[in-house]
Amino acid sequence: MNTGSTSTFCANHPNVETTLRCNRCNKPICAKCAIKSPIGYRCPECVKSQQKVFDTATWSDYLLGAGTTFILSAIAAILISLVGAIGFFGWFLVIIGAPTAGIVIAEGARFVIKRHRSRTLFITIAVAVGVGAIPVILFQLLNFSLFGLLFQGIYLALAIPAVYTRLSGIQIFK
Repeated sequence: MNTGSTSTFCANHPNVETTLRCNRCNKPICAKCAIKSPIGYRCPECVKSQQKVFDTATWSDYLLGAGTTFILSAIAAILISLVGAIGFFGWFLVIIGAPTAGIVIAEGARFVIKRHRSRTLFITIAVAVGVGAIPVILFQLLNFSLFGLLFQGIYLALAIPAVYTRLSGIQIFK
């Protein structure tokens, strides 16, 4: 394939010719491998190693975060059931209260985990929100409370994303 001039090929795809290089390790990469960062293109390995720097969670953070979130979510689910029983005005309170409960739960979890970060930790905490509501959902099922189940669904649909985005720092509007 060499026609007299020196060709550079992608480190991950040896058949793909490229002129692009990782701006951190200088490894040749093709357009498929290149990941655009604010300071230029990087190879997947450099991006992955940089992301590991931001993962500061320990095993105890998973237990403390999930346990705290479970308890706070169970309390919020009970309160949502009580508020939902008010009637028509309860619908508005549930729609406003569920994201607010998510923010309170996220801040409680953030306090307990001491602001440690990890994507899997945030996912674990978000799952714990749903698991914390299970006892209340089962109670609503046993009582054949359609509206109670509906309010719990609204709570979970609004609280879980609020918790995850609050912890992970995702900005929906910039």
